[in-house]
Amino acid sequence: MSRPIYFNNHPFRFLLYLEWILLAFAAFTAVLPSHPDRPHMRFPELTICSLMFFGFMGLRLPTRNYITKIIYTSIEIFLISITGFLGGKTARLFPFLYIILVTRSCLIFQLPGRIVVTVLSFIFFLLTLRRRFERMPLSPATQERFWFFTLSFVLVFGLSLVFVLLLMNAVLSERQSREKLAIANEKLRQYALRIENQATLEERNRIAREIHDSLGHSLTALNLQLETALKLWQSHPTKAQTFLAKAKELGSKALQDVRQSVSTMRSHPLQEQSLEQAIAGLAENVQRSTGVAPICQIHLSHSIPVEMSTAIYRIVQESFTNICKYAQATVVKLEITTTKTSLELKIEDNGLGFDLTQNTTGFGLQSMRDRTLALDGHFHIYSTPGSGCKITATIPLSLSLLTVREIHD
Repeated sequence: MSRPIYFNNHPFRFLLYLEWILLAFAAFTAVLPSHPDRPHMRFPELTICSLMFFGFMGLRLPTRNYITKIIYTSIEIFLISITGFLGGKTARLFPFLYIILVTRSCLIFQLPGRIVVTVLSFIFFLLTLRRRFERMPLSPATQERFWFFTLSFVLVFGLSLVFVLLLMNAVLSERQSREKLAIANEKLRQYALRIENQATLEERNRIAREIHDSLGHSLTALNLQLETALKLWQSHPTKAQTFLAKAKELGSKALQDVRQSVSTMRSHPLQEQSLEQAIAGLAENVQRSTGVAPICQIHLSHSIPVEMSTAIYRIVQESFTNICKYAQATVVKLEITTTKTSLELKIEDNGLGFDLTQNTTGFGLQSMRDRTLALDGHFHIYSTPGSGCKITATIPLSLSLLTVREIHD
């Protein structure tokens, strides 16, 4: 613990109640009249004050400074010794005060300090017991029975100290485990919220990109066609009809883009199919759009997590989309291979290429980079104007499922 233990933040408040009950009982026996044949209390006021001070010390346990802990424990042992040597009838209860001492030491010390306090408690218990029994005259007939019960009591008390030590260690360990678990759960909850926000932001960016690249372009062209048709409607009706027909075609294409985007958002890309089958479907779309059949080489030596497959699919999908829209390539190559430790992805085309200093901050490229980095991978783009483009991604396979959840779907 980082702060002292008070009554309001005591981890086991019932221990305080047990201490107070025991100390109250000890103080009550101190004021009862003594039997003439039994030892009288020499300083009853001092004994009662010692018990009260010992009880109040339990309301504040030091947990920071090690020297303070030692001084605190030394004062406790001194107060217990006063009760043991001067307590008269109350001294019968002094062994239980050592149990309270061991219990408190478990709250303020680590395991080595707890063991030291337990050993010291047992030693001081033996010294106090020896001191008290030296003043007791015993007949030879009762000495054997007396020592038998004394040794039995010493053994039981020692085992009690060990039991209290082990019990407190177990209870504290279980409590610390619960606290660590609660902290881990809170961190996990915060992490999940961050991931959810990140996924939401990325989905917004993807939708914005789709609107800008497909629907926005189609609607802009549609608007131009309609404006031209309006200008030519009076003077050249035939040409105006041609522009209206083109506008209708662009409107149909925009509607198709909207439906395709909605369908993509609703369905899982790898639902009921493998990564190879899903990528084959993307390659067919590229061939239908450009007339170029991508050369796909996929060699997966072992299975990969579904979450990683989804991210790979999205990267390939984004790359193929950019190739179809901008590259004007005649050759497209895709290669996916796995090693013992990583997955290698390479997409290459011989299209127009672009300037890396001006075209690496768009939605598509940034999305691919973010997906790779989210999987603790490395993403690189190699391109120059007129020399095509090459994209590589290296993703480690030894990933925690917490970092590869479906956050980029």
